[in-house]
Amino acid sequence: MKNNYETSTFLNVPPEQRPREKLLNAGPASLSDRELLAILLNTGIRGKDVNTLAGDLLGLLDRNKDIPSVKEIMHLSGIGESKACAVAAMLEFGRRRYGSFSARIKQPVDIFTLVRHYADRKQERFISLSLNGAHEVLAVRVVTIGLVNKTIVHPREVFADIIQDRAAAFCVAHNHPSGQIQNSPEDDEITERLQSSAFILGLHFVDHIIFSENAWWSYRENGKLKDVK
Repeated sequence: MKNNYETSTFLNVPPEQRPREKLLNAGPASLSDRELLAILLNTGIRGKDVNTLAGDLLGLLDRNKDIPSVKEIMHLSGIGESKACAVAAMLEFGRRRYGSFSARIKQPVDIFTLVRHYADRKQERFISLSLNGAHEVLAVRVVTIGLVNKTIVHPREVFADIIQDRAAAFCVAHNHPSGQIQNSPEDDEITERLQSSAFILGLHFVDHIIFSENAWWSYRENGKLKDVK
């Protein structure tokens, strides 16, 4: 008997577009975060297919700055002890093996590469990247999750983790679920507030990018972010 993963979720999806087939044919980088989690979870439950379950798990992971505990994962309806342990083990292994980022931010595309997998979210994610003095990435975090077309963020939320990381510099980024990457007055306002706060804290504000799945818009590249002297 085929499981929920095969029958419920992807029944009307062409075989070559199903997560496992995409993984085999094009590699894991071709999959969305939800699709990767769907493969890990393997099956759904009665009344909740694996794609929905993967979406619930993805929401939990986006809301947590650190790896959630097994108990937190088990609080999601449809994820029992076995699945929760598998997810927790996968996350911890990934942290141990690949947790220290070797990326270095030299241009906006370097930021985009690290955050573009958030572009398919239905709500805005405001993301911070902590950098050392050589602009090597120390951490990437979701700071806040906003409404469908608006993220509400305060500088203290952005800088709390950056300071804890003992960073010397930072970048921020956020997705526009509409797919439009043009900056808004609200985007300009938070960028100005972050720049003023960064100057007081002695941090270098490298860039703020707005991104969709296939494009980005950079404040620094467009001359809207200049170092305060």
